[in-house]
Amino acid sequence: MSASLGIAIGDKVTLLLPKVGITPMGAMPRLKRFTVLDTFTAGMHEYDSTIALIHLKDAAKLARTGEQVQGIRLRVDEPLRAPLITQIIASSDPALAVTDWTRQHRNFFRAVRTEKTMMFLILTLIVAVAAFNIVSALVMLVTDKQGDIAILRTMGARPRGIMALFMLQGCTIGIAGTLLGSVGGITLASNLDIVVPWIETLLGIDVFPADVYYIAELPSELRWSDVGTIVTVSLSLCLLATIYPAWRGANVDPAQALRHE
Repeated sequence: MSASLGIAIGDKVTLLLPKVGITPMGAMPRLKRFTVLDTFTAGMHEYDSTIALIHLKDAAKLARTGEQVQGIRLRVDEPLRAPLITQIIASSDPALAVTDWTRQHRNFFRAVRTEKTMMFLILTLIVAVAAFNIVSALVMLVTDKQGDIAILRTMGARPRGIMALFMLQGCTIGIAGTLLGSVGGITLASNLDIVVPWIETLLGIDVFPADVYYIAELPSELRWSDVGTIVTVSLSLCLLATIYPAWRGANVDPAQALRHE
């Protein structure tokens, strides 16, 4: 707000209320001149662009409400318990109008939840594409090594062993890729507060504009349960991707493969 109004600490600001007072000069709006003592940042665009704080006595005098307080704002140590605390306060006195941050910004948090779900689906599709690359690589390998497979079969190798060999190779590729991706993702998530400002400085852009995303910065919390879910899905897709190429390699006919050797 201070930036949009072009004011700094020590400047004078006139506050005008949309309430008309009767004076000898006629109906006049209520106004009072204040001095800016300091500025603050809440980290949310909605608050930073609309809220100004003044002393309670000055507010009461300007609004002519006496010492009566019109509302109380509570700050709790556990934000996720705010709905439960709201119910407890509302049940203590039905005359109170109680609300919490989950109700005030319900649409915003629904959008965040939807975005999180879509990001998980997109990540799953990316892993599926990588698994398809494993399938194509193994199919090409089976086609290229048909002669070697046929020699192993004539030497007594069982189809089950051939299949296990190709599945082991595909799983090795999947485990290596999952390990590298997990290490990179955990490192990035743990240092997001450093990486994002570095990208903004390097490219000269604002990655998360406050007037678009309502927040000035993106906090990051590493949850091992999410990491475990992603790793499990990735390894499962890699394992499934090896079944068809391995089955195809195990069913190579030695006679047909050696005919063209």
